[in-house]
Amino acid sequence: QGRHVDYKNNCFLKDGRPFQYISGSIHYSRIPRYYWKDRLAKMYMAGLNAVQIYVPWNYHEAVHGVHNFTGDRDLEHFLSLANDTGLLVILRPGPYICAEWEMGGLPAWLLEKPNILLRSADTDYVEAVSNWLAVLLPKVKPWLYTNGGNIISVQVENEYGSYYACDYNYMRHLRTLFRFFLGEDTVLFTTDGNTDKEMSCGTLEGLYATVDFGTDVNITKAFDRQRRFEPHGPLVNSEFYTGWLDHWGDQHAVVDTQKVSRVLAEMLSMGANVNMYICTANPFLSVLVSPAGADHDNRFRSVVTSYDYNAPLTEAGDPTEKLLAIRDVIKLFRDVPSGPMPPATPKFGYGFVTLSKVGNISSLLNILSPQGPVKSQYPLTFEQMKQYYGYMLYRTTLPRDLSEPTPLISPLNGVHDRAYVSVNGEYQGLLERDTTLVINVTGRQGDTMDILVENMGRVNFGSKINDYKGLVSNLILGKYVLTDWEIYPLDIDGAIAGRWPHSDSRHPLPGLQREPSSGPVFYTGTLQPIGLAWDTFLKLIEWTKGQVWINGVNLGRYWPARGPQQTLYVPGPLLSTSQPNNITVLELEKAPAHLQVLFMDRPQLDSPVQPLIYKMAQA
Repeated sequence: QGRHVDYKNNCFLKDGRPFQYISGSIHYSRIPRYYWKDRLAKMYMAGLNAVQIYVPWNYHEAVHGVHNFTGDRDLEHFLSLANDTGLLVILRPGPYICAEWEMGGLPAWLLEKPNILLRSADTDYVEAVSNWLAVLLPKVKPWLYTNGGNIISVQVENEYGSYYACDYNYMRHLRTLFRFFLGEDTVLFTTDGNTDKEMSCGTLEGLYATVDFGTDVNITKAFDRQRRFEPHGPLVNSEFYTGWLDHWGDQHAVVDTQKVSRVLAEMLSMGANVNMYICTANPFLSVLVSPAGADHDNRFRSVVTSYDYNAPLTEAGDPTEKLLAIRDVIKLFRDVPSGPMPPATPKFGYGFVTLSKVGNISSLLNILSPQGPVKSQYPLTFEQMKQYYGYMLYRTTLPRDLSEPTPLISPLNGVHDRAYVSVNGEYQGLLERDTTLVINVTGRQGDTMDILVENMGRVNFGSKINDYKGLVSNLILGKYVLTDWEIYPLDIDGAIAGRWPHSDSRHPLPGLQREPSSGPVFYTGTLQPIGLAWDTFLKLIEWTKGQVWINGVNLGRYWPARGPQQTLYVPGPLLSTSQPNNITVLELEKAPAHLQVLFMDRPQLDSPVQPLIYKMAQA
């Protein structure tokens, strides 16, 4: 009994018989637990016989040494649901996963060691990885197919050949750990991009080498490349791209359904095993670990909140034409379950809600930073402050009168990633990594300068994943290096999860105001219950950039002018059918005069339509 590689007949064997998997990726960490069963059922009804899942290390060990496998992080419950649905599992436990996820799943606390070389045989890194895998792998061992579970194979690392270190000692160490915890019979594999360099650095003897590619590739050549590194055994495309990611400022990515169908059919007719990346995912968050990561090729580019990916199942779990087309292809090669595809979950447009101003961030520090500031001559990073995600506030005083506009400069491009500058509560403008390294400010000697710094997600791919956040180098005002900082770690998630600002009797709200103001300001309102808790989509028309929470849960970022994403997905289970639903918005730059947000019955993930539609809706 079990699953093995048959090198003689170039296939997998399952229970002694030839076996071909047709799989789709699903990210349990991006989907509310309430909807796991629904998404898995739709994948099963599409004809898939397996799912491929990542385990994000930083999702389960956000704080060093504290492991969380409960609620939305209950990996074993997810494995159990997949098993009950009739789906096998291809497990990708990393430790690095990419996945357009913050720091590729690596926990930011690793960066407390300033010179750590990630994804290498670096002693500090290997020690942390070994400790983590000693927790994770024994948890999944009972779920291996050879032990009566549904995990048929386990990936070691992820696209390691795309990383500059090319450290075989590191890969050997991982191979030893995986074999020690999972046994000799487990099928271990690697996945790498379709180039010789990537396959050379990413593969290792004893780990089955697979390749990944999308629709615009010569399939024969790609599998010939796999054959050069793995002369015998099954053909495997571990990431067949059915869609693609969006960065802020991109056009929404679309991959043509007919191309997906054609290439899938061609691969299956060759007897290849295919995992479609990604089959379903969405951006649901439960903490300010906005899971979205970033890329850094010639500049820093942050990934949008939505992980819709133009996937066969939408971020709200709706079957698309692409999913039905994939099912039609699969039908040509194997029996698919009879019966209708489970329907889309119901959606509802709850309409407009008007918000009120709570106050600017500088006036709320006793609530958001109850422990007070840390004093330092020079700025400290998020990692040095042991606050890994979200926002921190840096405060100093102006060293002299600035009667003329005076340049505030980040000479070493040290703002990671955006800094919102105020003097005595008056918003002056922003600095942005790689883009805006200088702004002019005015004020008088001794005035308070507050700089709110936003972490837009750590780089998750390539050589720049050691991505420190905050003010990572000094700022210069005119000719002066700014010193004598008070640095406030901000626990915004904690405050809002504690029902602030809606019902916090310890900190009664100042008189709520209807007029907006510039700079980082909190706004609040309530969506009244109507007896329905259906999925909905939140649109912030004419708002600039910020973050939204509903009923204490962080939904993610909005940035409609930069786009392409225009709406945030609100899973129905977040909403109450009987109690007012609390909405909190942190607008970082400027709110619109109307202070309204709109709950719609459909998403809008492509670039802006003109505000005319909104004006017509108001008329």
